[in-house]
Amino acid sequence: MSESEPRTQRRKAPRTSLDIALVIPRGGPSGMFGPSCESCAQLGVEELNAGGGLLGREIRLVLVDGSRAPHQVAGEVEGLVHSRTVDAVVGWHLSVVRQILAPRLAARVPYVYTPLYEGGERGAGVYLAGETPAGQLAPSLRWLSRELGVRRWAVVGNDYVWPRVSAAAARRYMRSCDAQLVEEMFVPLGTADFGVALSRLERSGCDGVLLLLVGQDAVEFNRQFAAAGLDQIARLSPLMEENMLLATGAENTRGLWAAAGYFEGLPTAASLDFNARFVRRFGVQAPVLNSIGESCYQGLSLLADLVRRAGCLDVPALDAAAPSVNFEGARGRVHMRGRHLQQDIYLARADGLEFDVVCSLEQISPAR
Repeated sequence: MSESEPRTQRRKAPRTSLDIALVIPRGGPSGMFGPSCESCAQLGVEELNAGGGLLGREIRLVLVDGSRAPHQVAGEVEGLVHSRTVDAVVGWHLSVVRQILAPRLAARVPYVYTPLYEGGERGAGVYLAGETPAGQLAPSLRWLSRELGVRRWAVVGNDYVWPRVSAAAARRYMRSCDAQLVEEMFVPLGTADFGVALSRLERSGCDGVLLLLVGQDAVEFNRQFAAAGLDQIARLSPLMEENMLLATGAENTRGLWAAAGYFEGLPTAASLDFNARFVRRFGVQAPVLNSIGESCYQGLSLLADLVRRAGCLDVPALDAAAPSVNFEGARGRVHMRGRHLQQDIYLARADGLEFDVVCSLEQISPAR
């Protein structure tokens, strides 16, 4: 088109697709989650499009690297929203990103935050698909106290909001099951040397470690923990998933427990069906399935259910529709309460390079 043609003719044609910013980690300590997050989200979009998309529009993903500095991530996503390049935001990224991103979106578009997190998010237009400490840690600590006699706990976590708030909640839960916190330490994201932390654990006399480390940091800790001969001490993580288990190595997983709403080996009909569809689509060489990747699939399912019930993408209408959200996914039947997705939580024990799901934990309302 030449410069002499009218400006109105040069305007960009309105989009006919429904474009979603998928904010997932592509590097850093959580970069190992990126491939499974992307693949699970892609499966979700393809299945939704096979069913007619949303609002009669084909769904497309716009990838955003959520592992960068929080202000950088928030700036890019805000720019996509401001330019009307995307209609919604979905993804797994750290709470420090969410805390900056949610206010900047200011409920202009729906924002589905998929990870387990510390609880308490009330931002307008934010819908929470993941687990919280009340559902993961409270019953897990009670079960390990009752069944294994774990009474003296230490916390090792990364130094940001999710580990610190989760540790404070765990301290309260420990008191309710006659346990106590005897040591607590937080390290920067990207820590590779845990020598000081291991020395403090040895001196503490703990018989359980609550592990609130992300991705590669947890992998490095687990390897060094076992090498130091400390793996007779139980470890519990609400974030340990199959990628981290594989990277940790079978020889370093003794006494390691995890609590989550989904595991690749979860022996339920809904989980087995999801696993089969994933393998059919991506093959046996696909990224390993795990709770973090699957949360991106679940986040898209949540957005779809909200939009179908509201009949639009306007946040006030979605808020009004939220209490009626109720759908079946890989985690089974889920529903919303207070813009948090309620779901069953499972406790699993690491068995070499796999998780053995031991029990379903009593569901407790998310922390407010």
